[in-house]
Amino acid sequence: MADRYLNFTGTGPGRFLTGKFGLPQPAPLHRWSAERPSLEGPLLHLTAGGTPVPGLAGVLERTGLRRTDDAAAAERPAAVVVDATSVATTDDLAAVHAALHPVVRSVARGGRVIVLGAPVSADDHHQAAVQQGLEGFVRSLGKEIGGGRTVTLVRLTAAGPAESTLRFLLSPKSAYVSGQVISVAASEEAGRPDDAKAAGTPEAPLAGRTALVTGAARGIGAAVAETLARDGARLVLLDVPAAEEDLNRLADRLGGTALPLDITADDAGEIIVAALPDGLDVLVHNAGITRDRRLANMPADRWSSVLQVNLASVLRTTDALLEAGTLRRGGRIVTTASIAGIAGNVGQTNYAASKAGIIGLVHSLAARALAEHGVTVNAVAPGFIETRMTAAVPLFIREAGRRMNSLSQGGLPVDVAETTAWFAAPGSGAVNGQVVRVCGQSLLGA
Repeated sequence: MADRYLNFTGTGPGRFLTGKFGLPQPAPLHRWSAERPSLEGPLLHLTAGGTPVPGLAGVLERTGLRRTDDAAAAERPAAVVVDATSVATTDDLAAVHAALHPVVRSVARGGRVIVLGAPVSADDHHQAAVQQGLEGFVRSLGKEIGGGRTVTLVRLTAAGPAESTLRFLLSPKSAYVSGQVISVAASEEAGRPDDAKAAGTPEAPLAGRTALVTGAARGIGAAVAETLARDGARLVLLDVPAAEEDLNRLADRLGGTALPLDITADDAGEIIVAALPDGLDVLVHNAGITRDRRLANMPADRWSSVLQVNLASVLRTTDALLEAGTLRRGGRIVTTASIAGIAGNVGQTNYAASKAGIIGLVHSLAARALAEHGVTVNAVAPGFIETRMTAAVPLFIREAGRRMNSLSQGGLPVDVAETTAWFAAPGSGAVNGQVVRVCGQSLLGA
């Protein structure tokens, strides 16, 4: 559904009226396309004191942006990366201010600010306090920077394992991801595919890999399927038998295989295993439903149906695929949570419980799945996304959902899909146990 307010604010009268009355002025976002695959402008690389991350300059140069450490030579940078990994005292935080204060106004519209931090130390409470302070700094800057710009904190100890993450964040693919804190492990070795040929290419990172997407017939699931196909994946698309016509049409268009199946069936896991005799590399749990009603008015069937589809089926099928060895080493499990599972929502006790459960699954399973199976587990937590479901929301509630974030607009299904594809990439083996909100830095649960 078209966002008429966003279109109106792009006109001369719209800019005048919204400015006069102090109304939100959302900026159109630059999302990835074959015609415009990169951010447009230089990348300004700054260091906030201390020792910079070894090899970082080379990684940043491989993002395709022209890297410079000379602020004067980057009048309108498309991105600013500040290395604050050495910040360990309160006085050190002044170096972060000193690095960004002179340049933050010059960042191009739709640009990126990325602060690199270190893991929070359990042994040094001064370092822990200051590094935690970077989270408040980044989230606050994200709320004030405006102009479609995004701000993210990436915690890392080495540049190499973070390359996939930095490529994603420094590209149009991350247009609706802001105010997030992403941790990257020291090594990605355990999360790499056994077969080096499966690593793909920069243009097709999922070439040679097989991906299963549940709830794929339409909406976010279809966008995920299209994006994974763009990145070279072979697809198996699953949805309920009632959606078989749409499912077959999408599978035919993308060269994939349709698997009509009720994911809540007791034997769904066994059926999926049987349908994948050659194994699986990427499992995307996208299937989900809502049955909203306040708890006092919610009958048991509305509660149980949501929990069965959104959580129980995810637990059962994940267990079945891991136990059968269907998910190959170097595999990726990407689950779909929601900001409702983080912040809660009126009339959604069932939905919020199921999505909070997904977050619990990720936090519990990630380390064990990586150690035992070489498989990473992460979650995407969408905010207000423009779909047929949100188009049916009453006007004023829909407008509130769109505007109550730092980008003052709703996201698109492709925003969730791009984040899923980043998690799914072979180069993202160092990203594990993460829950990344795709919400434009929604004020809900922020």
